[in-house]
Order: sequence, then structure tokens, then C-alpha cells
Amino acid sequence: MIILVLFGFTDLNFKKNRIENKDEKSDLMDYMQKAKTDPMYRYLIVFTICSSMGIQTWLTLFNNFAVDIAGLDGHHIGVIQSVREIPGFLALLAVFVIMFIKEYRLSALSILILGLGVALTGLVPSYAGLLITTLVMSFGFHYFETTNMSLTLQYFDKGTSPWVFGKQRSFAAASNIGVGILIYALAFVLDFAKIYLLIGGLIVATAVWGLAQDPTGKEIVTQRKNMIVRKKYWLFYFLTLMAGARRQIFMAFAVLLMVQKFEYSLQEVTALFVVDNIINYYLSPLIGKSIIRYGERKVLSLEYVSLIFIFLAYAATTSKLLVAALFILDHIFFNFSIAIRTYFQKIGDPRDIAPSMAVGFTINHIAAVFLPAIGGYLWVIDYRIPFVGGAALSLISLTAVQMIRTPVKVHGS
Repeated sequence: MIILVLFGFTDLNFKKNRIENKDEKSDLMDYMQKAKTDPMYRYLIVFTICSSMGIQTWLTLFNNFAVDIAGLDGHHIGVIQSVREIPGFLALLAVFVIMFIKEYRLSALSILILGLGVALTGLVPSYAGLLITTLVMSFGFHYFETTNMSLTLQYFDKGTSPWVFGKQRSFAAASNIGVGILIYALAFVLDFAKIYLLIGGLIVATAVWGLAQDPTGKEIVTQRKNMIVRKKYWLFYFLTLMAGARRQIFMAFAVLLMVQKFEYSLQEVTALFVVDNIINYYLSPLIGKSIIRYGERKVLSLEYVSLIFIFLAYAATTSKLLVAALFILDHIFFNFSIAIRTYFQKIGDPRDIAPSMAVGFTINHIAAVFLPAIGGYLWVIDYRIPFVGGAALSLISLTAVQMIRTPVKVHGS
């Protein structure tokens, strides 16, 4: 019933709604087809695939490589994981970089740096070497994510950008599956260094191709080249901060719960990730369409209502099967966060998109600086505390999204 109310299905005038919905679907299909022919759409999809391949390769191989080949211990790995978040915290510096190079070229350059970081990882099996290559890889990954958000909001209108974000998430999920299968196959014939070098090299080659492209194709609003922090964007900043905190709880403790409390094996965790990515490949575009149809407030309300129950269930469950279902649901609702970006597109000055996405990405990573450490301490006291805290954060976010007010949606605007 909560979901029905949130999405407005209690309207009794069903016949009128069906006619209006048919017209809306027709308009959306037209704008989706138009978006697919935009050179920027293809450009960003190609680099989204590269970005997903790079980070997934690094994540898949890192722990085994760090322990078995580089001989690192838990302390070393913890420091390296913290270093990996530094570029996300420094994403606001992208504002100053685009003073000197065009933003779409910064996207290609970021993918190039990401590919170099991945390719070099296997060649330096030492603590210092992995610190450096992790930093390089992470700068490329985080700066591409920043420019990708900005360029999507600049080049696609308010009635299309949620679907484009959804398609990007869909291709990212497919890339995760593909690179997982590729690594599994390559592991039989290649060592760590060669796998890193091969996949990193493919990413570098694609980035070189991208540097030779010009996907702009049309005039857009000139972006401000300085850091922008405005009082009227406070709700966007707050929701972005809370989304970052929720992301950290999911990343740091959901898998830990499965492994430590429910004794999931490596094969079971891997299978769960595959199932999760298959589901998100199909659902992500639908999430984008839902944002277009129902609006950011309803979609985000559904996310946070659901997360309250998901986090509380994490804390209470004793079922190995249920915790797997919760993990998949958690990841599905994570994709709802694209509504925070499209909310900004509707209320922000078009000239503020690039600097605001950079500032927002930094805000999103504030939680990464302290939350895993605090949550780890609370986990030692009682593993349920971080999840109860996640439910509390979701309740706060649910309250905040009720303040979302956007102009009436119009395709092509």
C-alpha cells in the first residue's frame, strides 16, 4: 500500500490515466531514440564500459594479488583502500582542470589514467607500488564519474537524462559480468600481472580513440569555471551526503555480514554478484523511466522507505537466503540515487552543472573518510549497530526528500 500511494496508483480515474500514460510513453520513446543517435551518448557509454571494466578488474584481483603476490597484510590493505577514496574527495578540483581542457576531453583523459593505473598494478607487487598505482587508477575512475554526471546533465534534457543514467548503469552491470567471465577464463593461462596489463591496455587504447573524438555536436550552456556552493542547492548537497553515507554502509558491511556471520564462500559471493548485475542490467533503464514518469520525490521516497526495512532486516535476519535477497535489493535501490542528480538538473542554473557535480562528488565522499572506521568500531561492539544506523540515516533522508519541489516536467526542456 505504501508503494501504491507513493507512486500515485490510487487515482480512481484509470481510463484518463491510461490515455495520458500512452501519450507519455510515445513521447519518451521518441526522446530515447533521439538520445541514442547523439554522439555524446555513444561516447559516454563506451567510457562507462571502460570505467566499469577497470574498477571491476582492480576489485576482483586486488585482495588475492596484494596478499599472495605482494605479501601485504590487513593493515596495508586497509591503508590502500583508504587511499583509493582520496581522489573522490578531491573531485572538486575537476572544476579547475576544465579551465584548461574541454570537459569531454577530461573524460577521455581520465579513462586513460584509469587504464594506466590498472595496467601498471601487476608490475609493482609492493606496498609503495600499490599505493601509487591505486592512486593513479582512482583519480582516473573518480574524475571520469564526475565528468560523466556533468556531461549527461548538460547534453540530455530533463525528460531524457534519467533514462540515459539508467542505460549507463545497465551497461556498467553488463561490463561487470563480462569482465568477471574474462578474468575467470584468463586466470587459467595468465598470471596477475598479465591480466592487469591486458585489460588496462585495452582501456588505454579505447581512451586514445576517445581523445581523437569530438562528440559535442551541438551548442550547450557555457559552464562556470570556478567552484560553486549556493544556499539554494542545500537539499541537493544534503541528499548527496546522505547517499554517500548509505553507500559506505553497504560497501563496508553488507558483504562482511555475509562472509563473517553467514560464512558465504568466495564462490557464493561471486555468484551473488553475477545475479545482482544481471538483475540490474535489466532494471536500471526502468528506474530511469520511473524517474521521468513519477518524479524524483516519489522515486527517492520509495528508495528510503525500502532501505529502512532493508537495513533493519540486515540487523535482524538469521537466514542466509534472506541476507542474499537483501543484498540484491540494496543494490537495486542504490541505483535510485540517480534521481538526486536529475533533481539538481531541474532546480539548478544550467551554468552550475559542471562545478556542482564536482562539489557534489566530493560531498558524497566525505562519509568515506570517517564512516568505515567508526562503523568498524561499532561492528566490534555489535554487528547490528551499523545497520540500525543505516536505517536511521534512511529515515532522515526520507524526511528530507519530502521537501523536493521541481518544475512541471516537460520533454525537451
